[in-house]
Amino acid sequence: MSAEDRVLVVGAGPVGAVLALALRQAGIPVVLIEKLAQPEHDCRAASCHPPTIAMLERLGLLEAGLDQGLVSPAFHYLDRITGKLVGRFDLEAMREPPAHAYVLQWEQWKIAETVLARLENDEGAEILMGRSLEGFTQDDGGVTIQIRCEQGEQTELRGRYLVGCDGGRSTVRKIAGVDFEGFTWPERFIKIDTRQDFSALGAHISNRNYFSAPNDWMNVFKARGEDGEGMWRAVSPAPLDQTDEEVTAPEAVEARLQRFCPRPEPYDVVTTAIYRVHQRVAATFNLGRVLLAGDAAHVNNPVGGMGMNGGIHDAVNLADKLAMIWFDGADADALLDRYTRQRRKAQIDGVQAQSIANKQLLDEQDPAARAIKLDGIRKAAADPVLHDAFIRRACMIDSFAAAEATL
Repeated sequence: MSAEDRVLVVGAGPVGAVLALALRQAGIPVVLIEKLAQPEHDCRAASCHPPTIAMLERLGLLEAGLDQGLVSPAFHYLDRITGKLVGRFDLEAMREPPAHAYVLQWEQWKIAETVLARLENDEGAEILMGRSLEGFTQDDGGVTIQIRCEQGEQTELRGRYLVGCDGGRSTVRKIAGVDFEGFTWPERFIKIDTRQDFSALGAHISNRNYFSAPNDWMNVFKARGEDGEGMWRAVSPAPLDQTDEEVTAPEAVEARLQRFCPRPEPYDVVTTAIYRVHQRVAATFNLGRVLLAGDAAHVNNPVGGMGMNGGIHDAVNLADKLAMIWFDGADADALLDRYTRQRRKAQIDGVQAQSIANKQLLDEQDPAARAIKLDGIRKAAADPVLHDAFIRRACMIDSFAAAEATL
C-alpha cells in the first residue's frame, strides 16, 4: 500500500474492526491500529438491534453471529418492588416485524475477533496490534500519525484519512481538540457477570430484562459467554454513600442479586466491575481528514444496549461515504459533513434521548410518577399499536431511519 491510498483506523474493537471490514469490502486499503495485543474478553456490550443485524448480514457476519451469539426476540419490564412482570415486548409479534425480528446477543469481543480473523490474510488490510497513537498532523493530502509499539519504538504512518474508533477516552478526539459535550451521571454503575441461569427462576425472566425500582433498578441480560454455556450480565446503580470496595464486596453482590431474583443457593459470580457512566456526544465527527466513530464520538448509559449499535452504524455509514469519495469523486467535505449530521442526529435524538429516558423510567423516585410510568408500560405491552411503537424506539428502528434520511 502506498501512503496516499489507505485509511488509518485507530482502535480494533467492534467499531474499528467493522469499519475496517466494510472499507475492505468496498475496495479501500486500511491499516488497523490497536494498543492492546488482543481484544479484551469482557461481557460488556453484547446487544445487536435489528438495524445492526441487517448490517452484519450485509457484511457477511451474521452466520458467525448466530453461531456464537444468542437470539432474543422478546424483552421484559419488571417491578422489583412486587416482583411481577409489568410488560412483555415481542419483536416476532409485531404487526410489521423487521427483517430480523430479534436482538442478537453477540459479545463485542467476539465480533472483533471474528472480523480480525477475516482480515488476517487480506493483503489490503494491515493489522498492527500492541501499538498506541502518540500524535498526528494533517494536511491537504492526508494524515501522518506517530505510533509507538510496546517495546517503545516509534514509527510514522501516512494515510488519506484517520478514523478514531479508540473509545470514550479517545486519543484521536483529544489531539484533534474536539469537545465532548454532555454530562456524567452522579452514581456509579456496578456490572456483575454470573453463570446462574436466571430464566430457571420462572417465565417472568427472558434473555433481556429491565427491573424498575427507585435507586435500585437492574438490567439483566444473557449472552453465550466464552464457553457457549451462557453468561448473564447484571447492571445496576451503586449507592452514593458506599465505596467501590463496599459495593463490590462478595456479600454485597450476593445480596444485590438475591434482592432482584431470590433463590435458595448463592450465585456463581464470575466478575464484578464498577465504573462511571457518561452521556456525551462529540461536537463534530469530522475535522478535515480526521474522523470519529463509536465511543470516540459518543457514549451513553447502558440501559437499552444501544452504545455498540450506534458505533457500528457509524462505521457502515462512514465506509459507504468514503467509498463514494474514493471511487466516485464525491465532494468529500459535503459528504463528511453529512456523516456528522446524520450520526449526531442518531445520537442526540435517538440513543442519548432514549437511553436517558430508559434510565429515568427504571429509576423514577416519585411514587405517583412511577405508578404512571409502569402503567404506561402495561398499556404499551397490551395494545398492538403502542407495543410496536415501543419496540421501534427501544430497538433503534425509528431513530436509525430518521438519521439515514437526514440530508
